[in-house]
Amino acid sequence: MGLNRVILGAFSNDTRFAMPVYSMTGYASAQHSIALTTSDSDTKEPVGILGLEIRCVNSRFLDFAFKLHEELRQFEPALRELLQTRLKRGKVEVRASVEFALANSVPSPTPRLLQRLGCVQDTVQAWLPSAASLSVADVMRLSMSGQTGMRDWSSDVLPLAQEVLDSLLGARAREGERLVAMLMENIARLRVLAQRVEPLVPQLVENSRQRFLTRWREAMGLVEGTVLPETAQERALTEATAFAIRIDVAEEITRLGSHLDELERLINKGGEMGKRLDFLIQELHREANTLGSKSAALELTHISVDMKVLIEQMREQVQNIE
Repeated sequence: MGLNRVILGAFSNDTRFAMPVYSMTGYASAQHSIALTTSDSDTKEPVGILGLEIRCVNSRFLDFAFKLHEELRQFEPALRELLQTRLKRGKVEVRASVEFALANSVPSPTPRLLQRLGCVQDTVQAWLPSAASLSVADVMRLSMSGQTGMRDWSSDVLPLAQEVLDSLLGARAREGERLVAMLMENIARLRVLAQRVEPLVPQLVENSRQRFLTRWREAMGLVEGTVLPETAQERALTEATAFAIRIDVAEEITRLGSHLDELERLINKGGEMGKRLDFLIQELHREANTLGSKSAALELTHISVDMKVLIEQMREQVQNIE
């Protein structure tokens, strides 16, 4: 119950971040309906659906993968430039597609198009007799392709990409808030564990010092009540003190608290900080390991294990922060 009260207290204040904290994981998509004009008519009966989606996962750097419809490949440089202005890290996959449908009925290929396709088919089969004839589906596909060839997609692609990017950043920001909440909760738990260690340190050092002296006397073959020679006694005290210093974890607890303070400072500042957080997590793990290796009591060992579990959870969370 005490631990829960401390953690809840850590979130009682209204913490406002100077900059948003973004996760590198996110997904967004949108579609845009467009009217297509044929080359032989001014009517806009056919309707095209332009779809665009952006998918992101974590990565050490900013990597792009574009999978665009053949008519939209010319926009890859512009899309890349747009994304680079808003995204700093992550593996980003961009997909853009164009699908065609009709408002009322299937479009009829024009006689000129059918004549041109027939001539092309005759020429191909004259040179390649085994070539298959055009199917109805082939004719319809080529017909729709001819309709879209006249369209300027620049007025559709970039505004739609901006819309999807805004939606993606919103999703990444919400995921970033969730990750920050989890990090802050683990930081509060680590502080509680560190506070449990502090009162144990002086007693652990003294107990270890006394145990060392007892074993020294046993090694010297001294019986109860026998006084050590002065030189041997000084040597024993020196060795006992050196041993006590080696197992003193006060310095590790101080450094651990300093790393936790820096973590909170970076999180409250916000912005691009994933790599810095990752470095601090490594330092936290090092201090927890040292704490466990110096452990001279079972309780201290348990605390070290609990710390490493929390730090490992934080490492997984930090891997997704931009």
